[in-house]
Amino acid sequence: MTAKVCLVTGASSGIGHATALELLRAGHIVYGAARRVEKMDDLRAAGGQVLKMDARNEDDLRRAVGTVLDERQRIDVLVNNAGTVLHGAVEDVPLDSARDQLEVNLLAPARLVQLVLPAMRSRRSGTIVNVSSIGGEISLPFGAWYYASKHALEAFSDTLRMEVEPFGIDVVIIQPGIIKTEFEDQTSAQLRENSGHGAYREMAEAMARHGETGLSDGSDPSVVVGAIRSAIEAEKPETRYAVGHLAEQLLELNRTLPDREFDQLAMRATK
Repeated sequence: MTAKVCLVTGASSGIGHATALELLRAGHIVYGAARRVEKMDDLRAAGGQVLKMDARNEDDLRRAVGTVLDERQRIDVLVNNAGTVLHGAVEDVPLDSARDQLEVNLLAPARLVQLVLPAMRSRRSGTIVNVSSIGGEISLPFGAWYYASKHALEAFSDTLRMEVEPFGIDVVIIQPGIIKTEFEDQTSAQLRENSGHGAYREMAEAMARHGETGLSDGSDPSVVVGAIRSAIEAEKPETRYAVGHLAEQLLELNRTLPDREFDQLAMRATK
Protein backbone atom coordinates (compact mmCIF):
# COMPACT_ATOMS: atom_id res chain seq x y z
CA MET A 1 0.00 0.00 0.00
CA THR A 2 1.28 3.43 -0.97
CA ALA A 3 1.50 5.84 1.94
CA LYS A 4 -1.09 8.60 1.72
CA VAL A 5 -0.68 12.18 2.84
CA CYS A 6 -3.45 12.77 5.38
CA LEU A 7 -4.66 15.96 7.06
CA VAL A 8 -6.68 15.18 10.19
CA THR A 9 -8.46 17.99 12.05
CA GLY A 10 -9.43 17.91 15.70
CA ALA A 11 -6.35 15.75 16.29
CA SER A 12 -5.67 16.79 19.89
CA SER A 13 -8.26 14.50 21.48
CA GLY A 14 -10.89 11.82 21.00
CA ILE A 15 -11.58 10.37 17.59
CA GLY A 16 -9.25 12.74 15.75
CA HIS A 17 -6.31 11.97 18.00
CA ALA A 18 -6.87 8.23 17.77
CA THR A 19 -7.30 8.44 13.99
CA ALA A 20 -4.03 10.30 13.52
CA LEU A 21 -2.13 7.74 15.59
CA GLU A 22 -3.72 4.80 13.76
CA LEU A 23 -2.91 6.23 10.34
CA LEU A 24 0.68 6.75 11.44
CA ARG A 25 0.86 3.13 12.59
CA ALA A 26 -0.50 2.08 9.20
CA GLY A 27 2.39 3.83 7.46
CA HIS A 28 0.65 6.96 6.22
CA ILE A 29 2.03 10.50 6.35
CA VAL A 30 -0.09 12.36 8.88
CA TYR A 31 -0.57 16.03 9.70
CA GLY A 32 -2.65 16.52 12.83
CA ALA A 33 -4.32 19.92 13.19
CA ALA A 34 -5.91 21.36 16.33
CA ARG A 35 -5.87 24.37 18.62
CA ARG A 36 -4.21 22.52 21.50
CA VAL A 37 -0.87 21.60 20.00
CA GLU A 38 0.49 20.79 23.47
CA LYS A 39 -1.80 17.74 23.52
CA MET A 40 -0.27 16.30 20.34
CA ASP A 41 3.26 15.58 21.56
CA ASP A 42 2.71 11.85 21.12
CA LEU A 43 1.72 12.39 17.49
CA ARG A 44 4.97 14.22 16.90
CA ALA A 45 6.90 11.50 18.72
CA ALA A 46 5.24 8.87 16.52
CA GLY A 47 6.42 10.64 13.37
CA GLY A 48 3.46 12.86 12.65
CA GLN A 49 3.43 16.57 11.89
CA VAL A 50 1.54 18.93 14.17
CA LEU A 51 -0.26 22.06 12.99
CA LYS A 52 -1.91 24.72 15.15
CA MET A 53 -5.33 25.42 13.70
CA ASP A 54 -8.48 27.07 14.99
CA ALA A 55 -11.41 25.99 12.81
CA ARG A 56 -12.89 29.48 13.16
CA ASN A 57 -9.85 31.20 11.69
CA GLU A 58 -9.54 31.52 7.90
CA ASP A 59 -5.81 32.21 8.08
CA ASP A 60 -5.28 29.05 10.13
CA LEU A 61 -7.22 26.95 7.62
CA ARG A 62 -5.23 28.35 4.70
CA ARG A 63 -1.96 27.92 6.56
CA ALA A 64 -2.66 24.30 7.45
CA VAL A 65 -3.48 23.27 3.89
CA GLY A 66 -0.67 25.39 2.47
CA THR A 67 1.90 23.82 4.79
CA VAL A 68 0.99 20.30 3.74
CA LEU A 69 1.03 21.18 0.04
CA ASP A 70 4.36 23.02 0.36
CA GLU A 71 5.99 20.10 2.13
CA ARG A 72 4.39 17.15 0.31
CA GLN A 73 3.03 18.65 -2.94
CA ARG A 74 -0.23 16.79 -2.42
CA ILE A 75 -3.03 15.97 0.02
CA ASP A 76 -4.50 12.53 -0.54
CA VAL A 77 -6.89 12.49 2.42
CA LEU A 78 -8.76 15.16 4.38
CA VAL A 79 -10.41 13.95 7.58
CA ASN A 80 -12.79 16.67 8.74
CA ASN A 81 -13.17 15.65 12.37
CA ALA A 82 -12.95 18.90 14.37
CA GLY A 83 -16.26 19.83 15.93
CA THR A 84 -18.10 21.11 18.98
CA VAL A 85 -21.41 20.28 20.60
CA LEU A 86 -24.09 22.62 21.95
CA HIS A 87 -27.00 21.70 24.22
CA GLY A 88 -30.05 23.64 25.34
CA ALA A 89 -33.63 24.30 24.31
CA VAL A 90 -34.12 26.15 21.04
CA GLU A 91 -35.82 29.00 22.89
CA ASP A 92 -32.91 29.39 25.31
CA VAL A 93 -29.73 29.00 23.25
CA PRO A 94 -28.26 32.38 22.17
CA LEU A 95 -27.99 32.72 18.42
CA ASP A 96 -24.34 33.72 18.72
CA SER A 97 -23.70 30.26 20.17
CA ALA A 98 -25.68 28.72 17.35
CA ARG A 99 -23.65 30.61 14.75
CA ASP A 100 -20.44 29.36 16.33
CA GLN A 101 -21.76 25.78 16.19
CA LEU A 102 -22.44 26.11 12.47
CA GLU A 103 -19.10 27.83 11.89
CA VAL A 104 -17.11 24.98 13.43
CA ASN A 105 -19.20 21.99 12.41
CA LEU A 106 -20.21 23.01 8.88
CA LEU A 107 -18.46 26.04 7.45
CA ALA A 108 -14.93 25.17 8.56
CA PRO A 109 -15.08 21.67 7.02
CA ALA A 110 -16.58 23.21 3.88
CA ARG A 111 -13.76 25.74 3.67
CA LEU A 112 -11.12 23.04 4.07
CA VAL A 113 -12.79 21.11 1.27
CA GLN A 114 -12.56 24.16 -0.96
CA LEU A 115 -8.88 24.54 -0.12
CA VAL A 116 -7.87 20.92 -0.79
CA LEU A 117 -9.95 20.28 -3.90
CA PRO A 118 -7.74 22.01 -6.49
CA ALA A 119 -4.77 19.78 -5.62
CA MET A 120 -6.97 16.67 -5.52
CA ARG A 121 -8.57 17.51 -8.86
CA SER A 122 -5.19 18.04 -10.50
CA ARG A 123 -4.14 14.53 -9.43
CA ARG A 124 -7.62 13.12 -10.16
CA SER A 125 -7.65 11.32 -6.82
CA GLY A 126 -8.38 11.93 -3.18
CA THR A 127 -10.64 11.04 -0.28
CA ILE A 128 -12.62 13.47 1.85
CA VAL A 129 -13.89 11.99 5.11
CA ASN A 130 -16.48 14.06 6.95
CA VAL A 131 -17.08 12.89 10.51
CA SER A 132 -20.77 13.41 11.15
CA SER A 133 -22.84 11.54 13.73
CA ILE A 134 -26.00 9.50 13.90
CA GLY A 135 -27.22 13.02 14.65
CA GLY A 136 -26.75 13.68 10.95
CA GLU A 137 -30.02 11.79 10.44
CA ILE A 138 -31.78 11.69 13.81
CA SER A 139 -32.64 14.46 16.26
CA LEU A 140 -33.03 14.37 20.03
CA PRO A 141 -34.29 17.00 22.52
CA PHE A 142 -32.03 19.89 23.52
CA GLY A 143 -29.53 19.50 20.69
CA ALA A 144 -31.19 21.39 17.83
CA TRP A 145 -28.12 23.32 16.67
CA TYR A 146 -25.76 20.37 16.90
CA TYR A 147 -28.17 18.19 14.92
CA ALA A 148 -28.82 20.99 12.44
CA SER A 149 -25.06 21.29 11.84
CA LYS A 150 -24.67 17.55 11.28
CA HIS A 151 -27.77 17.26 9.07
CA ALA A 152 -26.32 20.10 7.01
CA LEU A 153 -22.88 18.47 6.87
CA GLU A 154 -24.43 15.30 5.48
CA ALA A 155 -26.44 17.17 2.83
CA PHE A 156 -23.28 19.10 1.92
CA SER A 157 -21.35 15.82 1.66
CA ASP A 158 -23.98 14.16 -0.53
CA THR A 159 -23.91 17.03 -3.00
CA LEU A 160 -20.12 17.22 -2.89
CA ARG A 161 -19.82 13.48 -3.60
CA MET A 162 -21.73 13.88 -6.87
CA GLU A 163 -19.78 16.95 -7.95
CA VAL A 164 -16.28 15.54 -7.43
CA GLU A 165 -16.84 11.92 -8.51
CA PRO A 166 -15.88 12.72 -12.14
CA PHE A 167 -12.47 13.87 -10.84
CA GLY A 168 -11.76 10.55 -9.08
CA ILE A 169 -12.42 11.96 -5.59
CA ASP A 170 -14.39 10.02 -2.98
CA VAL A 171 -16.51 11.61 -0.25
CA VAL A 172 -17.29 9.54 2.83
CA ILE A 173 -19.58 10.24 5.80
CA ILE A 174 -18.78 8.66 9.17
CA GLN A 175 -21.75 8.34 11.54
CA PRO A 176 -20.57 7.48 15.08
CA GLY A 177 -23.14 6.35 17.60
CA ILE A 178 -22.49 6.59 21.33
CA ILE A 179 -18.72 6.80 21.76
CA LYS A 180 -16.69 7.21 24.94
CA THR A 181 -14.71 10.42 24.44
CA GLU A 182 -14.40 13.77 26.21
CA PHE A 183 -16.59 15.31 23.49
CA GLU A 184 -19.75 15.11 25.61
CA ASP A 185 -18.11 16.08 28.91
CA GLN A 186 -19.81 19.49 28.92
CA THR A 187 -23.28 18.24 28.02
CA SER A 188 -24.80 18.38 31.48
CA ALA A 189 -23.22 21.74 32.29
CA GLN A 190 -24.49 23.22 29.02
CA LEU A 191 -28.00 21.94 29.64
CA ARG A 192 -28.08 23.46 33.11
CA GLU A 193 -26.54 26.73 32.00
CA ASN A 194 -28.77 27.28 28.97
CA SER A 195 -32.05 25.69 30.10
CA GLY A 196 -31.75 24.92 33.78
CA HIS A 197 -33.72 27.88 35.10
CA GLY A 198 -36.65 28.52 32.80
CA ALA A 199 -39.64 26.77 31.30
CA TYR A 200 -37.62 23.74 30.23
CA ARG A 201 -35.71 23.25 33.49
CA GLU A 202 -37.32 19.94 34.52
CA MET A 203 -36.73 18.31 31.15
CA ALA A 204 -33.23 19.77 30.92
CA GLU A 205 -32.30 18.49 34.38
CA ALA A 206 -33.58 15.00 33.56
CA MET A 207 -31.58 15.07 30.33
CA ALA A 208 -28.50 16.27 32.21
CA ARG A 209 -28.75 13.45 34.73
CA HIS A 210 -29.22 10.94 31.93
CA GLY A 211 -26.16 12.34 30.16
CA GLU A 212 -24.03 11.86 33.25
CA THR A 213 -24.61 8.10 33.11
CA GLY A 214 -25.74 7.47 29.54
CA LEU A 215 -22.26 7.05 28.02
CA SER A 216 -21.30 4.11 30.22
CA ASP A 217 -22.13 1.69 27.41
CA GLY A 218 -20.48 3.78 24.72
CA SER A 219 -18.06 2.21 22.26
CA ASP A 220 -14.34 2.80 22.28
CA PRO A 221 -13.19 5.38 19.70
CA SER A 222 -11.25 2.59 17.99
CA VAL A 223 -14.42 1.44 16.21
CA VAL A 224 -14.73 4.83 14.54
CA VAL A 225 -11.02 4.93 13.78
CA GLY A 226 -11.27 1.54 12.12
CA ALA A 227 -14.06 2.77 9.86
CA ILE A 228 -12.09 5.87 8.88
CA ARG A 229 -9.01 3.81 8.04
CA SER A 230 -11.10 1.33 6.04
CA ALA A 231 -12.63 4.18 4.03
CA ILE A 232 -9.25 5.74 3.35
CA GLU A 233 -7.62 2.50 2.23
CA ALA A 234 -10.57 1.06 0.26
CA GLU A 235 -10.37 1.11 -3.52
CA LYS A 236 -13.98 2.29 -3.55
CA PRO A 237 -15.24 3.20 -0.07
CA GLU A 238 -18.82 3.14 1.09
CA THR A 239 -20.57 6.50 1.12
CA ARG A 240 -21.59 6.09 4.80
CA TYR A 241 -20.21 4.16 7.75
CA ALA A 242 -22.50 3.91 10.81
CA VAL A 243 -20.39 2.63 13.70
CA GLY A 244 -20.45 2.36 17.47
CA HIS A 245 -22.98 1.68 20.20
CA LEU A 246 -26.60 1.87 18.99
CA ALA A 247 -25.66 3.59 15.72
CA GLU A 248 -27.33 1.20 13.31
CA GLN A 249 -30.25 0.51 15.64
CA LEU A 250 -31.16 4.16 16.19
CA LEU A 251 -30.76 5.00 12.52
CA GLU A 252 -33.03 2.12 11.57
CA LEU A 253 -35.66 3.17 14.12
CA ASN A 254 -35.56 6.73 12.79
CA ARG A 255 -35.96 5.50 9.22
CA THR A 256 -38.85 3.15 9.94
CA LEU A 257 -40.89 4.52 12.85
CA PRO A 258 -43.52 7.22 12.28
CA ASP A 259 -42.22 10.59 13.46
CA ARG A 260 -44.38 10.80 16.58
CA GLU A 261 -43.40 7.31 17.70
CA PHE A 262 -39.73 8.18 17.37
CA ASP A 263 -40.41 11.44 19.26
CA GLN A 264 -41.87 9.45 22.16
CA LEU A 265 -38.83 7.20 22.20
CA ALA A 266 -36.45 10.17 22.14
CA MET A 267 -38.33 11.99 24.92
CA ARG A 268 -37.79 9.18 27.43
CA ALA A 269 -34.51 10.77 28.49
CA THR A 270 -36.38 13.91 29.57
CA LYS A 271 -38.76 12.15 31.97
